[in-house]
Amino acid sequence: MLERVRRWARGHTRERRYSPVGVAFHWTVAGLILFQLWWGWRTGRLPVGYDKLEAYELHSQVGLLIFVLTLARMTWRILIPGPRNDADKPGWQSTAAHLTHVTLYVCLLGLPLSGWAMLSATAREQGLSVAGVAPWPLLPLAGLSEPHRWAIEAWAEQVHMVLIVGLLLLIPMHVGATVKHEFVDRDDVLRGMLPGVRRLERFVAAGPRRIRQAFASVRR
Repeated sequence: MLERVRRWARGHTRERRYSPVGVAFHWTVAGLILFQLWWGWRTGRLPVGYDKLEAYELHSQVGLLIFVLTLARMTWRILIPGPRNDADKPGWQSTAAHLTHVTLYVCLLGLPLSGWAMLSATAREQGLSVAGVAPWPLLPLAGLSEPHRWAIEAWAEQVHMVLIVGLLLLIPMHVGATVKHEFVDRDDVLRGMLPGVRRLERFVAAGPRRIRQAFASVRR
């Protein structure tokens, strides 16, 4: 089964494109990250009360969803390697791209983990779930003393804030590098991750033939 999936994925990577599964992972997680950054900012400005608790609950549900999707995406990349494209050319740009991706993964895993620790330490009455569907356990911190749990909460909150700042710096760097690859270097990095580009390129390539066929049918 795995070998059949790999053969299917290689049909895309041979054309220097990510598989549809890889593309879906990328854009789904990207959309959820942008939502989380906005929702977290909004939640922090709500007055203390029921609305704020509900907003934190949604924040935790989406955060755990990102955590699960990131782990799934990492597993997919290990089993089904992505294509080699122009970003893999030797040099400092390739090294910088790989370091950026590793740091992004650290943020995508560290943010949910630190949030999980915060809630497990001082908000144990709040149930956790992945996207409000699958229940998620709290960390086993109930046996610790209250001062220790508050210390864990404070440490996890600091880690959370540092990773948010890191993410806010990394996203413009990632987008800027992609724009440079597309419009300055004129290479294939962005096109390999855009959904539907393969079909669009085939349609454009077949354009002249389609036009000739249309004229031929009119003449007949």
